[in-house]
Amino acid sequence: MAKVLMKGNETIGEAAIRAGCKNYFAYPITPQSEVAEYLAKRMPEVDGVFLQGESEVAVGYMIFGAAGCGERVMTTSSSPGISLMSEAISYIAAAQCPAVFVNIMRGGPGLGGILPSQADYFQATKGGGHGDYRLLVLAPDGVQEAVEMTMEAFSLAEKYRNPVMILGDGLIGQMMEPVEFPDDLKTEPSNKDDWATSGMDTRKSHKRNLVKSLFLDPKELNDNNLALKAKYDQMRKEEVLYEEYNTDTDYKVLVVSYGTMSRVCKTAIDMIKEEGIEVALLRPKTLFPFPKKAVFTAATKESCKAVISIEMSMGQMVEDVERSVKGQREVDFYGECGGDIPTPEKIIEVIKGLL
Repeated sequence: MAKVLMKGNETIGEAAIRAGCKNYFAYPITPQSEVAEYLAKRMPEVDGVFLQGESEVAVGYMIFGAAGCGERVMTTSSSPGISLMSEAISYIAAAQCPAVFVNIMRGGPGLGGILPSQADYFQATKGGGHGDYRLLVLAPDGVQEAVEMTMEAFSLAEKYRNPVMILGDGLIGQMMEPVEFPDDLKTEPSNKDDWATSGMDTRKSHKRNLVKSLFLDPKELNDNNLALKAKYDQMRKEEVLYEEYNTDTDYKVLVVSYGTMSRVCKTAIDMIKEEGIEVALLRPKTLFPFPKKAVFTAATKESCKAVISIEMSMGQMVEDVERSVKGQREVDFYGECGGDIPTPEKIIEVIKGLL
């Protein structure tokens, strides 16, 4: 399939359509508004539905309604918008409905700024809303991977009947790169007759289904939470994804980084290699489940003397890195979060400081 040059936000919209999503509800917010602009044109062309809600709160419950009917549905937003959807996300997770949420992160807290950030890691991976629930969180490092993860997210959401989040920073949404849309990632919606609502038509051959998140009986609520936990444990066993870079050398420093920040780190690793200094990178592709075993193995290699988490935040993923390393190495942190992306030269300076 021929590659086409497209903007990141637009590719996310096109990838959703090619994955079979015909329901998109959203509210504009920079730096991802181009997704809604693109799908406002494309959805009618595929007999799909585009609807701009009156707020992100309303959008969250539009998503819940479509998801409860077993429809493939997606929304895209950015940091404060996801915060407003968090209650609905908790309801959707509790009711065990599949849905895809895309967060193209901007700086915070508060209104912050519209430039790239990775400061929503906690929000995405630790449950931004209330209660015991988790999202399966995918973190692309560029536009092509954003395409692939968006297409895969719908089948993963249906596999686990759980919300899936694509977590990218503002740069991924705004940059342009050549991409292709793999036909093999298009899947058919799974059978929803066993759980999704179907109205009150008694002529339906299958049983009536009730989608709910209210469990007033303590045992029933506990059982539902145990069922959710079993799904999250299954994710930890089956869905861990990561990339290793330069780990086949006797590296002195292990860098853990994700998203576009990891691409800067790769450039820094290639540059410092020319000086005879070996540095490796482990990039989580899934932020939940986090690749704890892979980080531990890479960090405890005999030649490795230092581990550092490099993020566009004030330090969030570093806590999962520390937890993964289990005290076997000291874990350092470097981050910036004003919207400027650290340069390879700055990363090299930080790495040399560790050595």
